[in-house]
Order: sequence, then C-alpha cells, then structure tokens
Amino acid sequence: MQYQNWGPQEIAAPVRNQLPEVPVERGMVLEDVQSGWVGAVTRVEKSGGMHVVALEDRRGKSRSFRLGYGFLLEGQPIRLMPPAPRQATAPAGRTASGSVRVAGQRAQVAKASRIWVEGKHDAELVEKVWGDDLRVEGIVVEPLHGIDDLAAAVADFSPGPGRRLGVLVDHLVPDSKESRIADAVMASPGAAGNVLIVGHPYVDVWQAIRPAVLGIESWPVVPRGQDWKTGILAAFGWPHSTKEDIGLGWQKLLGAVRSYADLEASLLGRVEEVIDFLTVP
Repeated sequence: MQYQNWGPQEIAAPVRNQLPEVPVERGMVLEDVQSGWVGAVTRVEKSGGMHVVALEDRRGKSRSFRLGYGFLLEGQPIRLMPPAPRQATAPAGRTASGSVRVAGQRAQVAKASRIWVEGKHDAELVEKVWGDDLRVEGIVVEPLHGIDDLAAAVADFSPGPGRRLGVLVDHLVPDSKESRIADAVMASPGAAGNVLIVGHPYVDVWQAIRPAVLGIESWPVVPRGQDWKTGILAAFGWPHSTKEDIGLGWQKLLGAVRSYADLEASLLGRVEEVIDFLTVP
C-alpha cells in the first residue's frame, strides 16, 4: 500500500478537520502512516482513558495504536473514530440480506422451528447477513458441530406442523457422505413436509465468501489429507497452528462480509429457501 506522499508532517490542524471520520470496525484493513504498519483490526479497547486499536499484519504480528489521525483506509487518509454505537431502533433501509428493513420492528419470541447449520462459523455468517430478518420471524439458528448424528438429532427434535426444521449442510453434492445422510433423514417418519435439508457445494462455509471480497482471484487449493482451514490460513500467510489461530482467521474473513452481495449465489439461494420453508404457511 502506498502512502501517496502523505506523511505525519502534512497532517496539520487545518487539514485534519477536513478528513472523513470513520468508525473503526473489526476486519477493517488500515495503515499507520508514521510507522508504515499495515494490518486488520482485531480488537478495540479502552486503555488509560483512550481508545486503542490492535492491527494484525499478514504474518500474524500485532501492534496497537491510538485512535485518531494518522491512518490510511484504502489509501486515503482518515480520522479513525471509536466504534459506532448500536442503535436501539434499526434505521430505515435494507437489511444485510437485501430485504426491506421494518423500522421499529421488535424481535419476535422464538418459534419452535429452527435452522440448523453444521458449525459455529456457519451460524455466525448466517446471523451476520440474515440476523435482522430471522429476529423479525422469530427463527433461531443453532450449530450442529457436524452432521454424522443428524438422524438421531432430528428424531430428538420431533419435527411436525408448527415445529419445522431447516438444515444447511456443507459440501452437499451427489454421492457424498453428506448426501447419503440427508437422504436417510428425509426418508424417516415425520420428515416429509416438516424437514428441509439443503446445502452448498463448498468444503466449508468459508468458501461461500466471494474471493473478490477478500482481494484474491480464487480460494487456495488445499491438498487432500490436510485440514482445509489450516491449509487456507497457511496459504494466506496467517497463523494457523492453534484453534485460536483458526478463530482469529475466521473473524478476519467474516469482517470482510458486509451484505448478501459478498456471498456466492449458491449459498444465498439455499438460506433463502430454508427461511421461506420455515416462515411461509
């Protein structure tokens, strides 16, 4: 990233007042002008009465900086501000899923119907994009942590009228283990009309994020036999040795997602299908 001839000596008081004020967000990639440090925002905290932002570079090293002047965002100088406060009432417009936002709408009491996804990351992605819609409908998303025991879990759930179940499965392709499990569940008593199992073709929900959103042409190819998430983080040059590394890597990726437009159509269609199944009489 280039400085564009912007240095600390040029940030005089008259110019500072003209800089755009940008609230800090996790996942935002910034450059500290004075040191040249470039990294993604991993956390913001108060220290000594001032806000401090931690920036983690591509090698996993982190440095902290005081919020304010002296940052570049996408090559442009900004004044970095504290996180925007959460609004009690949702602003008018559209939700992250693209649906019309209902101003002043309260979240509904959770219904008996559920959306099940394979893991925590799937749940966080669905919540980020469709969370506003699901709260209006009173639908809860729950992670399964794998689908090997899906048949037993569905039996325990006891689906029926008014108690429907939508399941979003990773790597649901013909002749896969996942497709055989799904077929067996759908053939079980009580599933017809009350259970819907859909899936996307990706090995992991991470791949449902469009590569262009991350500034890459395509997702790296991970050799067979290697843990996929570990391989992806290694290809990015990010820390990948521990569960904490995996979690931090995912937060960087999730931070790049702003709306449905940042996701692949093959995931969008399946999630919308599940929501319709659970909410349309």
